[in-house]
Amino acid sequence: MGANVWPARPPPRKERLITLSIPLESETNAERTVSYLLSEVDPTMPTTIRKPMPRLSLTAADRATLAEILAEPVEFMDHPDFHKAGAEKRIFQDAPPVPLPDVGWYRPLMDDVTGKAADQPRRATSVLLTAAQERVIFMQFNFARWRMHVLGKRVGTRVPDAATARELLRWHRTAKRLREQIAETNLALVLAMAKRVRIGENEFGDLISEGNMALMRSVDKFDCGRGFKFSTYACRAILKAFSRHGIKLAKHKQRFPTEFDPELERSNHAEIRRETARQESAAELRFIVESNRAELSDVEREVIEQRFGLDRPFIDRQPTLEQVGRTMGVTKERVRQIQNRALEKIRLAIEGVKHPSEVVDARASIN
Repeated sequence: MGANVWPARPPPRKERLITLSIPLESETNAERTVSYLLSEVDPTMPTTIRKPMPRLSLTAADRATLAEILAEPVEFMDHPDFHKAGAEKRIFQDAPPVPLPDVGWYRPLMDDVTGKAADQPRRATSVLLTAAQERVIFMQFNFARWRMHVLGKRVGTRVPDAATARELLRWHRTAKRLREQIAETNLALVLAMAKRVRIGENEFGDLISEGNMALMRSVDKFDCGRGFKFSTYACRAILKAFSRHGIKLAKHKQRFPTEFDPELERSNHAEIRRETARQESAAELRFIVESNRAELSDVEREVIEQRFGLDRPFIDRQPTLEQVGRTMGVTKERVRQIQNRALEKIRLAIEGVKHPSEVVDARASIN
């Protein structure tokens, strides 16, 4: 039997690779010109023309954000209304407006924990959303993330074109803005749940951080289509986060035990800050009374000085209304009225409001 004869291996195929660095509008003519010139040199060698990748007119930050969006799948809570025609118009344009939160109260409240100086004191009005308002903002948030999911799935592993990239970034900014709005509206939930947990004062900052992280996760996982309030879902998630934090802290103390040291067990930083703030407020009040910025009368000034001890550097016990009235020869009820009127004038002077004599409403509230 003869030996097997293998067929001869064909010679390696040669192929040209040409990269065009030309404007996009002239691609077709350039391809024809290059193909014609190469066919004249060697018509038997095939030619592959690689077109240049279109460049997106985006900043470096936008390109980094776009790469982060396309790197991982976008999570969202689906809803049947997202797949209907005109969903974007109904969810965003036709929906009633949702009030923005005011978090001016949050930073001064956390100053004792973070150790940062507070800015000007502010009076913030808490925003409590109704069930209908919560549904509106959560529908907008999940619709924006759903649009990001659809666009990312459509792009796949390819490089998105300019229009798709801009739309992805637009929906990403919308989802980020709505996520922050929901979290800021419900910041009080974390503080309310933290009051139920017994923990040292020096660990209160860590507890608030864990609660804020649980709040952000609750925003991502909440499904408004089930008909519940967001606080019902978020409170349980925050309490579970506190429980996990307590278990982790207990294990850490068991693994790294230390001797009890009363000096290190509790920090007096919060007490020092409160005492400093009290002294600064007293100094400001003394300056307002002495310079008469609030335009107090002689009787009002005398009542404030005797009642709060502004005429003495140190005071062991605050005089009562009856004692001040006995000194001035009036009843304690009259002293209380004069004190309240003087304190209202001082408060308006601290807040930078015009004198009550120039403001009709303020004057009516004083009298």
